[in-house]
Amino acid sequence: MIENRPGLSFLAHLVLIAGVVIVALPVWVAFVASTRGATDFMSGTIPMWPGPHLIENYRTMLDTGLSTSGTPPVGLMMFNSLVMALSIAIGKIAISMLSAFAIVYFRFPFRGLAFWCIFITLMLPVEVRIVPSFQVVAGLGLLNSYAGLSLPLIASATATFLFRQVFMTIPDELTEAARIDGAGPMKFFRDILLPLSRTNMAALFVILFIYGWNQYLWPLLITTDAQYYTIVAGIKRMADVVDGLPQWHLVMATAILAMLPPVAVVIGMQRLFVKGLVETEK
Repeated sequence: MIENRPGLSFLAHLVLIAGVVIVALPVWVAFVASTRGATDFMSGTIPMWPGPHLIENYRTMLDTGLSTSGTPPVGLMMFNSLVMALSIAIGKIAISMLSAFAIVYFRFPFRGLAFWCIFITLMLPVEVRIVPSFQVVAGLGLLNSYAGLSLPLIASATATFLFRQVFMTIPDELTEAARIDGAGPMKFFRDILLPLSRTNMAALFVILFIYGWNQYLWPLLITTDAQYYTIVAGIKRMADVVDGLPQWHLVMATAILAMLPPVAVVIGMQRLFVKGLVETEK
């Protein structure tokens, strides 16, 4: 047993508090900046307490946006990011589950080779194949569209590998029982595999949603119409001011708003995520 020493307990709490402060301090500074005026951060000192412009700054970004940077209201950019993140997360999970289902439960030539061909695409992230991906999307006329934002990012070798490992742990007796009951492949997939994989799907959805929400390079490349700007790319455009200084108080207000949906997803899916870690349903 580990001896409970007051000194060690105090040190552990001190490290915990320091970690919380290190993580929370940048968020607090961003929030404080979002409540200040345009010149409050130009004096060389950083205010540490909220200012009087909280409602004004957030209303400006939600209603009209930052016209000097050519960005639309934050609500539209958040909607575009939401559509992109949901499309990527749901699409990755659906395609990965079906591909893992085919690899595990169907017998066809070169089945192992097919899996490793999928797995090797981990060495080809979107940053590596961004030029040919852009040429394909432009050739299909998908620039400035939700399909163009989502489709090139919708396949996932990692998710396919995860679901393959999950399906391989399901007892063969369930497969035999379903076959005896006359269940076809898709009925077995729908009635048995999906319920048994729901905690894995929840955990993967959280990761993939945040992945899609935080996409920066691809949306920045293929969107030239302000109506399809995503929130992360929009923040970058707000910070890039050719003539003049960035309006950091409005940029920080946008950054705070951009944090809310990922935090809501993590909190909302936390129960299923933790349940998948601490117990097994198989």
